[in-house]
Amino acid sequence: MNHVDLRILRLPHGADLPLPAYQSAAAAGLDLVAAVPADAPVTIAPGARATIPTGLAIALPPGTEGQVRPRSGLAARHGVTVLNTPGTIDADYRGEVQVVLANFGDAPFQVARGARIAQLVVAPVLHVMISETGTLDETARGAGGFGSTGLHETR
Repeated sequence: MNHVDLRILRLPHGADLPLPAYQSAAAAGLDLVAAVPADAPVTIAPGARATIPTGLAIALPPGTEGQVRPRSGLAARHGVTVLNTPGTIDADYRGEVQVVLANFGDAPFQVARGARIAQLVVAPVLHVMISETGTLDETARGAGGFGSTGLHETR
């Protein structure tokens, strides 16, 4: 397993919260928690969204990105997900990590201080060299788009 250094700065409103952590030995994502005030949880109405602070700023290693992804339990139990999934944190961003949660459920959802709201996956990034061309190589799929690879499946 590869390891890279992820430097984390706790912001004042996140000082007492746990640092992101893997919840199992083989977990891909570090859990992020809500840094909302203890006496002012955020309630997200059905069909609404809210930007939730984490109380953290991070310094990703060059050549990596942070992907903010939903937690499956929130999605399955409450219909709550990360709206811009995955949200990308660039390696040169030094502001607070925030999570845009959307409530697609049928009941209001309350985000309390310290609640696990999303997960952060650190992944490698490739930069490409752009070269314009007049043609592309042929493939079996060709220009087939949405759903085109499942046309021959039986139902």
